[in-house]
Amino acid sequence: MATTKTKGRIKIFSTKNGVNIIQSPIKAQILSILKEGGRSGSQIVSSTKRSKSTISAHLQDLEDAGIIDWIIDPDDRRRKIYFINSKFLGDVSPNHEIEDHINTILEEYVTQSNDPFDFFRYMFRTIRVALLDEGINIDPILHNAGMKVGKTFYKKLRGESLNDLIQNIASFWETNNLGNIEVKSINPLIIQAYDCFECEDLPKLGRPACAFDSGVLEGIFSNFFDQEVEVEETKCYAQGDNYCQFLIKPLKTNEE
Repeated sequence: MATTKTKGRIKIFSTKNGVNIIQSPIKAQILSILKEGGRSGSQIVSSTKRSKSTISAHLQDLEDAGIIDWIIDPDDRRRKIYFINSKFLGDVSPNHEIEDHINTILEEYVTQSNDPFDFFRYMFRTIRVALLDEGINIDPILHNAGMKVGKTFYKKLRGESLNDLIQNIASFWETNNLGNIEVKSINPLIIQAYDCFECEDLPKLGRPACAFDSGVLEGIFSNFFDQEVEVEETKCYAQGDNYCQFLIKPLKTNEE
């Protein structure tokens, strides 16, 4: 059975000046807050319940590292609004992320299958599990890659209506052995995926694991709606559910 450990994780960011590693729990907390949108220093102090001097020092460190930046608040020119100015690549844990039996999987599925798709599917799984076993989480990279794929394939999948698009997505998923897509709801837009290629064979992580699929759907529907959308995976095989479920909704702005 898989176990997930989250304490002491080291976060990795890509900036204009290279890769930066964040080990400080306070800095990680600040970045989690800023992930939701721009915040003033006083708002960050309030959310973290730390002293103003402590937060100011950490904000300066993050700014010097090129991970965050700031603009003047248009409503109060005495105040700065901080925001993330870099790309989150993933995180590393000093502990093993999961316990898994890779050798058994390879013996039972890969070596006994003559299907090229099965081979690449389990190779993908093996690489991902091996990284997780070393405490390396590459979900943000997979998500970004999925977004690029989604935006590229939208040209092939788009239709005259939302129903046309969803039908084309379902056909594409099935034809390419990615799983079976069903629509649970249109408003809000909720899509369910069965036999998910990305996570069905993963050990139970206790959290959603379809970062690539989420990215693909985000890229497709952002193009269709002509605005950025957020795809939240609310159910997943990797957390013990019987299917994966994605909620597609407009991306929140700082004003909301």
